[in-house]
Amino acid sequence: MKTITATTEILNDLVQINNDRIEGYEKARQELKDNDADLKSLFLNMIEESQKYKMALATEVAASGQDIETGTTTSGKIYRGWMDVKALFTGHDRQTVLNNCEFGEDAAQNAYKLALEEEDLPSNIRSLISDQKASLRQSHDEIKRLRDAQA
Repeated sequence: MKTITATTEILNDLVQINNDRIEGYEKARQELKDNDADLKSLFLNMIEESQKYKMALATEVAASGQDIETGTTTSGKIYRGWMDVKALFTGHDRQTVLNNCEFGEDAAQNAYKLALEEEDLPSNIRSLISDQKASLRQSHDEIKRLRDAQA
């Protein structure tokens, strides 16, 4: 029972991280200017990616008979609040949005890394988390590449 509870907590943490990511990219899309259509499209793809991952994680939580988290993490809320305040001072330029998105991608990578450090994860769950982390790493690297190209 302890393993099921621990696994469910980890899965729900990752559901919340994906909820943060969805909200973060929705906010980032709103901050972009009309001539940033490339980023708006990229961010929409990342929103869809997190929705897919969230559903896969939630399916595993439901299969264990536990409740699925529907909110975002406290740190995610703090991050979005910080993003709002920072935007007041720095504007909504492409570089700022990309910097903030990379910060969020770093947080997602860290959350997945911590999840994989749990020793008692069932192999199918470990595989699911590992695959999602690898894919999210590609998204992180794309945001970093775009950010570095702006500098």
